[in-house]
Amino acid sequence: LEVEARTVVVDHLALIECCHNSESHYRNSAENRQRQGPERGYGPGCRTVYGVSREAEELNRRLLRARDAMDRAYAEPLNVAAVAAVAHTSAAHFSRSFRAVFGETPHHYLQRRRVERSMFLLRETNRAITEICLDVGFNSLGTFSRTFRAIVGLPPSQYRTENGPMLAPGCVQMMAMRPLGLSSFGEASDVSAA
Repeated sequence: LEVEARTVVVDHLALIECCHNSESHYRNSAENRQRQGPERGYGPGCRTVYGVSREAEELNRRLLRARDAMDRAYAEPLNVAAVAAVAHTSAAHFSRSFRAVFGETPHHYLQRRRVERSMFLLRETNRAITEICLDVGFNSLGTFSRTFRAIVGLPPSQYRTENGPMLAPGCVQMMAMRPLGLSSFGEASDVSAA
């Protein structure tokens, strides 16, 4: 129950951050608020979160649900149409919206999540790399090694020898072991500005 409560809080904070980042450039400009009018969620009588229209807020919620579904089934093959159905959008609109909100395509997000999981398994277990590759959802060792190296900067075998088990709480481990230089929720605008 405690884990579920933390998940709800994290999802809520992620939604607020998403809403904040997607429309933050309008937030402090009264001229833009008046120019945009009620159809964009501005003006008298419009309730918004950080200046985001209700429609955008609802789309962000649906995208978070779809991303959560991808997280739960990371080892399964990516079916964009099925994940788009979770978000109640077409596959093309889902892919465009996902990239706009999270800063990466659904495919790249899923590959990164698989690599993050494999990093944990490589550090914490003595299982064969091929077995880990198949368990996290890759179909071939070559694709796994190439993707792992592109994201982490090291081949899986070298990563395993250089990184032993972590002796820290899970939240600290996740933060410390996240691949560097990748965009994620709420970071897309910061990466593109740099």
